[in-house]
Amino acid sequence: MEDTQTILIADSGSTKADWCLLHGGLPHYYRTSGISPYLLTENRIREILQTELVAHLPRGVHVSHIYFYGTGCAAHHHQQLMHKLLSEFFPAAKTEVHTDLVGAARAACGQSAGVVAILGTGSGLCYYEQGQIVKYRPGLGYILGDEGSGTYLGKKVLQYYLYEIFDEELREAFYEKYHETRDAILDKVYRQLTPNTYLASFSRFLSEHRGHYMVENILEDGLNDFFFYHVFKYKESWTCPVHFVGGVAWAYQDVLQEICILNELQIGRILHKPIEGLVVYHQAGILQS
Repeated sequence: MEDTQTILIADSGSTKADWCLLHGGLPHYYRTSGISPYLLTENRIREILQTELVAHLPRGVHVSHIYFYGTGCAAHHHQQLMHKLLSEFFPAAKTEVHTDLVGAARAACGQSAGVVAILGTGSGLCYYEQGQIVKYRPGLGYILGDEGSGTYLGKKVLQYYLYEIFDEELREAFYEKYHETRDAILDKVYRQLTPNTYLASFSRFLSEHRGHYMVENILEDGLNDFFFYHVFKYKESWTCPVHFVGGVAWAYQDVLQEICILNELQIGRILHKPIEGLVVYHQAGILQS
């Protein structure tokens, strides 16, 4: 590729998507609602692309390459759907659709080998080397899995509140913040759209009450579950750096560091958002081509 070409890069979770337009060698950043072909209808994805992205791009810019990294893109038919929808708006662009795990790995590792964990609304893990995912441990989604994720931690917060495990201090703080009744919570979890993002929203309660022993127990148990079910299953976790990407990883990096030290793991990069690392990765690709 030549540096005169314009590249559109996306990193999309369930809650939000970060975009970067590389135009004239300069990055221009945008944010939209999260786009998951697993959770959203074709029309809803089309609406997000039109109203939240395309309408805000500079006029007259012709995108030559698109790299979309997103949750819900593991299945081939979901990749095809995203390719089709992106091509509707950018018909001349060469489009690639990858999982969010590929995006996290490229952002954290570049061309180096490493174990890469996503800890955001959902969670996932892979072993990456030479620009490719070599091993991938598929998760079970927010109902059966997503250990250590915002959804997983938020679910624990609700359990502690609804089962009245929280002490009086935390119960009052929860109600003061959310004013949610039991019936309203259960309705949103079991009857409304995107319950995973709703559950994940309660994980913020933990960051606001650090130091309370119940909060610290939830964090340690939830993140230890991720290590037990995923990180410890890879022998490479003891021979390569273990990188972490996502809002949960960023918010609770002190807990992750402590767990890594206790288990003699080499902690690598901790990234809040993959998008900036992906920009560096693809800029390097431009220079090498």
